[in-house]
Amino acid sequence: MNREAARVDVLIPTCGRPAALAATLATLIGQTHREFGVVVSDQSDGDASFDSGEARSIVRLLEARGHAVRLLRNLPRRGLAQQRQFLLEQARAPQVLFIDDDVLLEPDLIARMLAALRDSGAGFVGSAVIGLSYRDDERPHQQAVEFWDGPVEPEEVRPGTPAWQRHLLHNAANLWHVQRRLCPPGTPSRLYKVAWTGGCVMYDTARLREVGGFGFWQELPAEHCGEDVLAQLRVMARWGGCGLMPSGAYHQELPTTVPVRDADAPYLLTASQRAA
Repeated sequence: MNREAARVDVLIPTCGRPAALAATLATLIGQTHREFGVVVSDQSDGDASFDSGEARSIVRLLEARGHAVRLLRNLPRRGLAQQRQFLLEQARAPQVLFIDDDVLLEPDLIARMLAALRDSGAGFVGSAVIGLSYRDDERPHQQAVEFWDGPVEPEEVRPGTPAWQRHLLHNAANLWHVQRRLCPPGTPSRLYKVAWTGGCVMYDTARLREVGGFGFWQELPAEHCGEDVLAQLRVMARWGGCGLMPSGAYHQELPTTVPVRDADAPYLLTASQRAA
């Protein structure tokens, strides 16, 4: 893969989380894949999260190591879908990696996600975030998994269908327990079927844009959730999508910045590409 094809833009929406953002940015420093830039879009009411001394020092180190970093403000707040669309509009690379501002990445994760995306031909690859405070909480009834043993294929997944229940695997530390049994360290990564993946998802940029990206934000109230779910369902319906095991992404387990969750995008808007 040439350098241009290997480029990734890491897109990070943030709001009022300076310490968490600094920790997230710090896990980008040691990534084994080197061809990436970073765009941070802040919607804090006061000072931007990236204006903390900790975050600025990490940004300087990323820049010193050759990574372009853009720090942007996106106000007034018009919901997470608009925030993600704003970030997508800044992207210049063939691949975009959306990560939340409270996610920690293992050093080889970007490399593994990029290889999985390119090799599978899927529209996205997700690395589900694991909450390690639950690592002693075994939930066998939520640990069903279906692997892609052949090519990743398009799927129509909708709320209420049997495939929708796949999301249970991503609760708590279920994935941690499953991958320790079925994909232990030293074995090749495996791809599995998902309903959606939250917090850490790499897309083929052109394919995400082709289904409209997050342009549906104008059809949603400002306070909503599930915008990432809806975008993934639309990409999956046309090109397929998958989860990556082992994950390599960990949640900082902070309180949500979206406490009002009545307006859930995949329930309010059709997930089919025809509606995009």
